[in-house]
Amino acid sequence: MLKYIQLEIVIPEDVQELLIAELADLDFEGFDQYPNHMIAWIPAKHLSDVSREEVERILSKFGKDCFIRSEQIQEPKNWNEEWEATIQPMQIGKFYVTPTWATITPPEELLPLYIDPKMAFGTGYHETTRIVLRLLPDIIKKDDVVLDAGTGTGILAIAAVKLGAKEVLGFDIDEWSFENATENIYLNKTETAVTIKLGDEKQIPDNAQYDVVIANINKNILVDMAHHLNAAIRTGGKLILSGLLVQDEDDIKTTSGFSELTHLKTERENDWIGMTFLK
Repeated sequence: MLKYIQLEIVIPEDVQELLIAELADLDFEGFDQYPNHMIAWIPAKHLSDVSREEVERILSKFGKDCFIRSEQIQEPKNWNEEWEATIQPMQIGKFYVTPTWATITPPEELLPLYIDPKMAFGTGYHETTRIVLRLLPDIIKKDDVVLDAGTGTGILAIAAVKLGAKEVLGFDIDEWSFENATENIYLNKTETAVTIKLGDEKQIPDNAQYDVVIANINKNILVDMAHHLNAAIRTGGKLILSGLLVQDEDDIKTTSGFSELTHLKTERENDWIGMTFLK
């Protein structure tokens, strides 16, 4: 398993989400936020002197009071043990997202999503995940075939099955995400409907067509994948994009691969958005 480097970064809470968006482009994979600082994790093999200087350059844009306070190597471990005390159940639209160690029984009227997070994005505690979970019930239809690009914990793939999708392919380049998503689909008894693959968009089978394509990643990766995602949507199918900031909306609409689609809706929570398109 991978070793991670943990950076403690001094930065005001009101601009932490903006920093997270930029660090995600540098292969950072996990974040804890506090009032006056945050913790960010990156695989040790991805943090070079060059990328460390890039982090410092990004921090300089937020002012002289923003800086890296400490750096530590973290050996691989089960992040469930670290987060059990803080990850609590929550209702998000029609869903009840809960770790398995919670003692509260999910309400009968909500669809339970059992998510035990490791160091994978998509616990339900980030705005972009919540946005997509709120969008899905109006988009997923019975027996839909779904693609979940950058599946993270697998939460969106699992949610699609709970809404009636018959088949979901999820992929992610991160080993932690692959392992965690695989575990979570078994926790939710959706392993016969969900397939998780380790890798990038090359995991999409040639000529595969999906009723719904979901991609909750970040702007730069979405732009790079635009034509692959478009090609994977059947005519009449829908695309959900998230992992985007409010200021990204116009760029996404004009990106080749997305610009050919019909923009249906933009959902916003704080500084983050999710966008729905029709092919």
